[in-house]
Amino acid sequence: MGRRKRPLYAIVATDTRHPRDGRYIEDLGRYAPLNEPATVSVAMDRVHYWLDNGAQPSDTVRSLLKKQGVLLAYSMQKKGATEEAVKEAVEAHVARHAAKSSQAAKLTPAERRAAALKAEEEEAKAREAELAKKRAEEEAAAKKAADEARKKAEEERAAAAAQAKAEQEAANKAQADAEKAEEPKAEEAKAEEPKAEEAKAEEPKAEEATSEEPKAEEATSEEPKAEEATSEEPKPEAAEDKEKSA
Repeated sequence: MGRRKRPLYAIVATDTRHPRDGRYIEDLGRYAPLNEPATVSVAMDRVHYWLDNGAQPSDTVRSLLKKQGVLLAYSMQKKGATEEAVKEAVEAHVARHAAKSSQAAKLTPAERRAAALKAEEEEAKAREAELAKKRAEEEAAAKKAADEARKKAEEERAAAAAQAKAEQEAANKAQADAEKAEEPKAEEAKAEEPKAEEAKAEEPKAEEATSEEPKAEEATSEEPKAEEATSEEPKPEAAEDKEKSA
């Protein structure tokens, strides 16, 4: 819009499938970049309406809405702030941006370029700091998850070891109980063994009695000696006969 070398832009709500300068849904305001200072006029309530319905502002329109405090008011209303508080915050915000714009207008083109470059560098540093913070948070979360997983694994190993120890102790106790139950039987068997030994000890006596029997036979075998002695007694009679014959 506007005239030659004096452009004027319309801020509109349109379908993304339509060209930029084609058909639009609603006219929301004007932007005059060559005014001193540049002026922006928008219907704040209608902008909020389209934002509520999912409209996404382009980069240029987002920057304009930010400078005019439209996005600030939208955010505060979403948080439940009162109209007076929103109005005061928007006025203060617009005043700060106007002061920056007037200060920038006094700068030379080279100074403006240097200021813009510095602002870009600061913005890049801020993004890097935000990314570094995000990476640090992710690393901390990953470390925490790894520590929790390691702790859980150690607890599971300890529980398994305790269970194995308890099972081993139960097995040892059962074995000890079985051995104690078998000990009385072994003692009874040992108590019965001496009787067998006594029986064995009595056997030699029977053998001794058996071995003494030959003595009786010897005594019996000696009796013929007496008979022999008796049979020798008639010898004196023979002597007497010889004397008589003499």
